[in-house]
Amino acid sequence: MTRHIKTLLIANRGEIACRIIRTARRLGIRTVAVYSDADAGAAHVAASDVAVRLGSAPARESYLKAELLLEVAKATGADAVHPGYGFLSENAGFAEACAAAGVIFVGPPPSAIAAMGSKSAAKALMEKANVPLVPGYHGDRQEADFLAKEADRIGFPLLIKASAGGGGKGMKIVRDAGEFESQLASAKREALASFGDDHVLIERYLTKPRHIEVQIFFDSQGNGVYLHERDCSIQRRHQKVVEEAPAPGMTAERRAAMGKAAVEAARAVGYVGAGTVEFIAEGDDFFFMEMNTRLQVEHPVTEAITQQDLVEWQLRVAEGHPLPLAQENIPLVGHAVEVRLYAEDPLKEFLPQVGTLSQARFGAGEGVRIDTGVRSGDTISIYYDPMIAKVIAYGPDRATATQRLIAALKDTVITGLTTNRAFLIDILAHPDFANADLDTGFIERNRAVLLPPPTPACETELGLAALAALLRTSAAALAAQRQTKDPHSPWALTTGWRLNRDAWNDLTLQEGEASVTLRAHYRGDGFQIDLPSGALPARGTLTNLPEGGAVLQAVLGEKTLSALVFDAPDGLWLHLNGTTRRFALIDPRRAADTGQAQGGRLTAPMPGKIIAIAVAVGDTVAAGDVLMVVEAMKMEHSIRAPKAGTIAAIKFAVGDLVDDGVDLLTLEEGVPA
Repeated sequence: MTRHIKTLLIANRGEIACRIIRTARRLGIRTVAVYSDADAGAAHVAASDVAVRLGSAPARESYLKAELLLEVAKATGADAVHPGYGFLSENAGFAEACAAAGVIFVGPPPSAIAAMGSKSAAKALMEKANVPLVPGYHGDRQEADFLAKEADRIGFPLLIKASAGGGGKGMKIVRDAGEFESQLASAKREALASFGDDHVLIERYLTKPRHIEVQIFFDSQGNGVYLHERDCSIQRRHQKVVEEAPAPGMTAERRAAMGKAAVEAARAVGYVGAGTVEFIAEGDDFFFMEMNTRLQVEHPVTEAITQQDLVEWQLRVAEGHPLPLAQENIPLVGHAVEVRLYAEDPLKEFLPQVGTLSQARFGAGEGVRIDTGVRSGDTISIYYDPMIAKVIAYGPDRATATQRLIAALKDTVITGLTTNRAFLIDILAHPDFANADLDTGFIERNRAVLLPPPTPACETELGLAALAALLRTSAAALAAQRQTKDPHSPWALTTGWRLNRDAWNDLTLQEGEASVTLRAHYRGDGFQIDLPSGALPARGTLTNLPEGGAVLQAVLGEKTLSALVFDAPDGLWLHLNGTTRRFALIDPRRAADTGQAQGGRLTAPMPGKIIAIAVAVGDTVAAGDVLMVVEAMKMEHSIRAPKAGTIAAIKFAVGDLVDDGVDLLTLEEGVPA
């Protein structure tokens, strides 16, 4: 029996909500978006036919309120709910509530979610089905002493994983027995905060594994297929960074074996809809890891190589239709690579960034696809994942897809927040990536190359930034001159005129901790800029763009250059040849005030909640000791002592909310006598 979906409520936000809306609109399905107070002006709200407020910003007060979502479905006439991924997408109780309310849940039946939603239960099920498992403990006993004994039995290194989780939350690598207790406690705290369940499993940590997952699909008639595989081996903090399909080096025989195992695993729980069976592979062996009973973040690469719309498949299956294609008819054409563009600082252990995206411009080109839920002017908040976009490139082969992706990233301009854009480019350009030498240790193994210290701006970038600032200042001065009552007064000239002196101006450009002071001399239709290596003539024009920012056409010395320039509150952003730099313009008369030392103050790296304090006033600590733990975006961030000393003050208590940059503790250097 089939039911036609006329109105679809999307119980999610951001890029996945926008993604679902695109397909629904193409199919003529009316869409209902929901939003929290933090998302009132979000892209998915603007893209939908109807949008309804759920509540305040925290997910537990908005996107996780199952009863309220069903009330919205009833009030808007929605006959189906698509949960996207994350939030309630793998919540069996929500799927049951949808069924009880007579609303189609675009996903698997509750029984399948329950069976596969727990990593421990899923592994027990796979063990009965004779699917190979990594050695470990997947049972219900959770006493710390018992788990420590199991850890000794399994051997180190090992992995602690949240049984109900995903996305790297509640996952810890334990190198030796001495750190097991603290890592177990941290994993349980993260698991409880993220999933409301602190149960964990432990298993052997393979030293050079690949993470390969298989996309499966079932209809309600019992037909099941696999839509090939994805390699998701390149990860940071156990979260995927790069995904590609098909997996490099995969033989047809191994693809068929893994695909068959994935389909049979899903069949064993009466699966319906889209799902992903994840394997960990090392050498010729592969082991079942977990099953995600939802659409995956990385589904676009599978769509690219199969030329199918997986959201449309989900909707058709949810209506009761059979699968669109049989196994032998599913295409596998070309290659696709996806990266996750995040607001985060790779050089600060991938610390998430929060604030306003002043500009969000994405590269384009043949085979390039952008899945995003943000626009210029939107805010990345502490309440949700800081992903800005998924950037996907498709080509006839892996090398072409990779080059297209690199080009798109170089043409992407994000201002207002630090991102991992350059880090992603460096991964894709690395020889090991080109040679498909992939495993989950890729980033750590190549850390020196992928995460080098910041490089100072070159003289070309300094010259262009100075020229842009001078042109902006000249334009503002010219506008002021036109408004003056005496436009012929020498004090109203825009040429930097000085009585009996050369016309010059000093500009101090600061990028991070580095600053350079340049002297610019006014010369006819341009300037002479004194750079560290010598003076160069400079002239140019700024052409404002309708969507913000300007194109700088410049001649610097003998070079003719073009760059993009965007205003910042205290300076500007310069995008040149695929590199974006932020320069603060420092008034030389106040430069001495800009370097206030932090002294012994330890500040919050971002807004969050204090969840643990490991010291008391008067305690002596060594460099590197953990002093406090701050939770932000459901991840834990340890505040460590930068040097040995004595705790002089603790400004907050466990449970307190803190803003970015506030003083948390005061550390006095040295140990009292």
